[in-house]
Amino acid sequence: MKQAYLLALLSALTLAAGPAGVAADEGSNIPLPAGTELQVRLTSALSTKNSDNGDPWVGRVIEPIFAQGREVVPASSRVDGHITYLKAAGRAAGTGEMRIVADTITTPGEGTFTIVASLQDAQGADGAKVKDEEGTIQGPGKNAKDAAKEAGIGAAVGAGVGVMTAGGTGALYGAGIGVVAAAIHSLAKKHKGVVLPPGTEMTFVLSRASLSKQVPAPRPNPSSP
Repeated sequence: MKQAYLLALLSALTLAAGPAGVAADEGSNIPLPAGTELQVRLTSALSTKNSDNGDPWVGRVIEPIFAQGREVVPASSRVDGHITYLKAAGRAAGTGEMRIVADTITTPGEGTFTIVASLQDAQGADGAKVKDEEGTIQGPGKNAKDAAKEAGIGAAVGAGVGVMTAGGTGALYGAGIGVVAAAIHSLAKKHKGVVLPPGTEMTFVLSRASLSKQVPAPRPNPSSP
């Protein structure tokens, strides 16, 4: 009788521990390793003209992310980030620049990864491009070095024309005309700031591993029909 009682008690404890053990496994931390690529489609709009340093942005995961043989970040998971640097485009030279980072990934199950990730690429950003490892996005147009080079070429061409027409004095006059022409041409090629419209596709790379506490799905109530 006593042995039967002990067996029954052991069986009851085993059944009680079973679901708890599964729940502990489901709720365990799942790592996203450093180097993981995160592809995001922007759902908000950002620009060097209308945004401010520190402004938040929101996007959605394009491709699911797998770790340890299973999907841990489904497509359409929410990504939140913010702007860390802004520089407006200059009137005659200097391109607009923006730097953004991704901060968190929230999965449909409400598990949240806090991440450190840098931008590697941005597609659909109206001529803008990522120029360095920090993820700085540079707008279309010329920088100050390119503008100076263009002015120098204009001066040289103008001087050459002046020599052909009026000798040494003509060279000085022609050089001045060339500089003015180059400046007008530079202004005509309007320098745009960075514009990231909704739908811009961005690729971030995690610089260090991240953990998330996965929230287990609710269990069905055995007493419910």
